[in-house]
Amino acid sequence: MDLQWFDPLAEYAIGVDIGGTKINAGVVSAKGDVLHTLSLSTLAGQAKTADRVLQAVRELLAEVKAEQPAIQLKGIGIGSAGQIDWAQGSVRSASDLIPHYAGTELKRMVQQQFLLPTIVDNDVNVLALTEKYLGAARGVDHFLCLALGTGVGGAIVVDGRLVHGSWGGAGELGHLSVDFNGRPCLCGGKGCLEQYASGTNIARRMQEKLQMNGRLSENVDAREVFAWWEAGDPLAAEVMEETVAALGSAIASFIHMFNPEVIVIGGGVAEAGERLFAGIRDEISRRSMPSMMEGVRITAAYRGNLCGMIGAALQVWEYGES
Repeated sequence: MDLQWFDPLAEYAIGVDIGGTKINAGVVSAKGDVLHTLSLSTLAGQAKTADRVLQAVRELLAEVKAEQPAIQLKGIGIGSAGQIDWAQGSVRSASDLIPHYAGTELKRMVQQQFLLPTIVDNDVNVLALTEKYLGAARGVDHFLCLALGTGVGGAIVVDGRLVHGSWGGAGELGHLSVDFNGRPCLCGGKGCLEQYASGTNIARRMQEKLQMNGRLSENVDAREVFAWWEAGDPLAAEVMEETVAALGSAIASFIHMFNPEVIVIGGGVAEAGERLFAGIRDEISRRSMPSMMEGVRITAAYRGNLCGMIGAALQVWEYGES
């Protein structure tokens, strides 16, 4: 991209959301309005993810420039699955959902290709920016985000700023142990929150209970567990009671550690609805100091398929050209 398209005062930036299945790219305003979007399959394991990201941005720019030839951009923000070295803008660690992704120097590659300032962070941190500017955390300086999906991710905001830690790995809230003799976790620990509260592990635990009780079933997903829970299935109730207890235990610890005003819960598991949230609130109230729990809001995340892409773009205003 020619430098004539860069303007540090531009009202638009590019946001890119990289997941194991799909890459969403779009042109987004400082207020979070979306001008134009494009989506590509990640093709994880079939193509280099970085190449797919470059292709997504190239195609997006071509489409937008055809409609608005004079458009100028402030930069590119990227939110990605995996652990991100925030200063370097590279992928420090990634799961098998995106093979051979670790070590990818996303920031360097994108900046060289498009000559625009580029910022890269993990996908839950950028979702926290969406909450900060558009969602439940507007006007809030101290809040946490929990993303309950395939795994459990987290983000910590203190004094209005995301906490990144020494290199960007802060906020791995899913790997707080809620049972030090509990289920082994892929991280090497035992009893991690992720083993009880991710959609993947809710489904796995349900499958185990079905087999133990002689109830054969095809592959169960978390949404089926939620439906059975609502319908009064006793095994689903056992699974979800354990999930609620684990979440309540972990969140009570987070409240004691961070003294937040708001805790935002999103991801597919949050779709279980108000019954889940009510159970979590009750569990937290039993496990928290009343003085610490007072006034803390537990709420659902901002909804929308483009939240990650919008939050990724908002980084460009949040951090300038860092």
